[in-house]
Amino acid sequence: MTPRKPPVTRAADRGSGKVSLLDRADGPLPRGKILDFPAPRRTHRVRNVVLAITAVLLCLGGVVAYVVFSPALALRTVVVEGNSLVPTAEVDTALAPLMGTSLTRISPDQVRDLLADKAPIEDVEIAAEPPSTLVVTIQERVPVAVLQSSRGFVLIDSEGRQLSSVARREEVKLPLIDGGTNAVNSEVFSSITAVLAELPVPVLSRLKSASAGSVDSIQLSLSGDQRIFWGSAERSAEKAKVLEALLAMRATDPPVKEFDVSTPDRPVTR
Repeated sequence: MTPRKPPVTRAADRGSGKVSLLDRADGPLPRGKILDFPAPRRTHRVRNVVLAITAVLLCLGGVVAYVVFSPALALRTVVVEGNSLVPTAEVDTALAPLMGTSLTRISPDQVRDLLADKAPIEDVEIAAEPPSTLVVTIQERVPVAVLQSSRGFVLIDSEGRQLSSVARREEVKLPLIDGGTNAVNSEVFSSITAVLAELPVPVLSRLKSASAGSVDSIQLSLSGDQRIFWGSAERSAEKAKVLEALLAMRATDPPVKEFDVSTPDRPVTR
């Protein structure tokens, strides 16, 4: 019998650790191993960045929550500025529901809503002064005349809105509109108040009364028994400037009794 030859294995295969086809014929190959390869360095960097951003966001969220809800910033003091027609005590009472609320959660609209029933208040601005103070600056409507009521005298603005009351006529230097509180319903009321709204404060403070038989015959009276015939409310801004200039002129002898500015291009004194 011819002896069996051993399988031929190439030297190159032995050196490289590879198994030849002849080796496979003699028996099963050894089971392979699964190797764990390290993750690329880029993946590590991305993961670290994500973790860092998450930590920062959590910290910021905690800070925001503290600022918004912390009792350290709760409202304890209200400072009211700019008011003369609305008593400060009334404003404090109206804003009492905000006490204990964090300053960061108080908005101008909230303050406006709480003061909405105060007729003299036209608008408000707020400013927080940590840790616990809110400054409320009030912008009031401008009174232009006085109406007589059963309880005294009422200040009104150019829209006829009743702003506040005074006990005596002498307390305010504003013209008295004839007709009492019912005057606001008259046809000429809006014309009179439109005229008064155009007058500069020095002139307005000198007026005693305002009246009109019609929308074209508005008359004003000054202290010292001087009268102003205004005519209609048209061109009131021009008429106001002319009247201011006439009143600034040197007094004459005899004194002027009437200023007619119904035609501002050709004013007349009598």
